[in-house]
Amino acid sequence: MPRKFPKKIKRIVIKVGSSVIATYRMKPRKAQLKSLVDQISKVRQKGIEVVIVSSGAIVLGMGELNARYRPGDVAVLQALAAVGQTVLMRTYSEMFKKVGLKSAQVLLTWDDFDSRVRYNNARNTLKAILERGIVPVVNENDTISTDEIKFGDNDKLSSFVASLVRADLLLILSDVEGLYDLNSADKKVFKEVKEITEEIEGIASGTSRKHMSKGGMSAKLDAIKIATQAKIPCVIANGETPDVLMRVLQGERIGTLFLEKEEKVLARKHWISFGAKPKGTLTVDEGAKKALLKGGCSLLLPGIVKGEGHFKKGDVVVVCGPDHHEIARGITNYSLADLEKTEQKRGQREVIHCDDLIINKR
Repeated sequence: MPRKFPKKIKRIVIKVGSSVIATYRMKPRKAQLKSLVDQISKVRQKGIEVVIVSSGAIVLGMGELNARYRPGDVAVLQALAAVGQTVLMRTYSEMFKKVGLKSAQVLLTWDDFDSRVRYNNARNTLKAILERGIVPVVNENDTISTDEIKFGDNDKLSSFVASLVRADLLLILSDVEGLYDLNSADKKVFKEVKEITEEIEGIASGTSRKHMSKGGMSAKLDAIKIATQAKIPCVIANGETPDVLMRVLQGERIGTLFLEKEEKVLARKHWISFGAKPKGTLTVDEGAKKALLKGGCSLLLPGIVKGEGHFKKGDVVVVCGPDHHEIARGITNYSLADLEKTEQKRGQREVIHCDDLIINKR
């Protein structure tokens, strides 16, 4: 029975992993990329818009400079990314030109998602590119984004981009067939996952492998949580599968489908929960914790025990209970300095309004 998606696919984000982009000699896999570009051309002819989130800049830079091992020095990594990005985009540009399409380079950092102004600017730019029939090729701006090189991966970026452009599907192409069920005797691939539970996360932690890329299956699941809470279904599939894009869109049950959440998190709250970098922490007392967890309540000044960090009015902060575990995130109406100046807490002023507060349900 063919796989059915919740709604018609009109816009898809495809995350292409380093193992799909580059050979083990760290050169472009031109046959593999040509196949993908040919499929994208066919998809575009059907009226489906495509956004690519592409890894590969650093590994291709290593190939250009004959670096045998990935260095640990951030400045060297940034230099490799700068060299490799030109190779990556030249390869995409030449291949898309052969099928009558144009591509556009879009470099983003996590700060572009942290700032609501920059977030909206990025959305408008991608919208303008798509309206002109151009295929955006998005990559993390490794040449300036030190945190991403050290800790991150493009799986998370792809989920943010999917939310940013309001995609109907996120397809993650990697070097695995999907999420393997390690508890089964023959280690079959899950065809469908309705919810990412602790058991699923435990399975994923056992399937992570080191390749040229930074992300393993656990990183992919973290990304999928972000996308599915924005009501975007996701598929993890092997990038070497023949006609993988066409077959996924035709409903063939290849890879693992992760279903969207039934209730979509509103765009503003999705940004608070995932896109913004918290600038500080507010610790609340037990009474405030209980009130917040019931839902529908704002965080009031008297419930706050302590504030930490470097936040100002309008920043996103983490809200912790007396046990220091996170219970919520939200946009604060106070700077830390203003909170510290407030000695009298009789006034019931809202530190975080309920509309700007998202409760951590796990």
